[in-house]
Amino acid sequence: MGIGAGIFLIAVGAILAFAVDFQVVGIDIRVIGWILMAAGAAGLIFFFAFWSRRRTTAVVTERRDYDDPAGPPL
Repeated sequence: MGIGAGIFLIAVGAILAFAVDFQVVGIDIRVIGWILMAAGAAGLIFFFAFWSRRRTTAVVTERRDYDDPAGPPL
């Protein structure tokens, strides 16, 4: 899950938890909103926790030595 998906889940969850005022038989919309907000927050936490591990890169350098005093071949 990326940053965009986490923020999207938090936004949709907040809308369902705080702004929606209708009832569905057998489903509590506010609880679903809180669950979506928690899932979005957890996704953001995991994203940033693993993002720091992905940023390590290896640097490869190449060195060529030539014994010919005329220089490297063309």
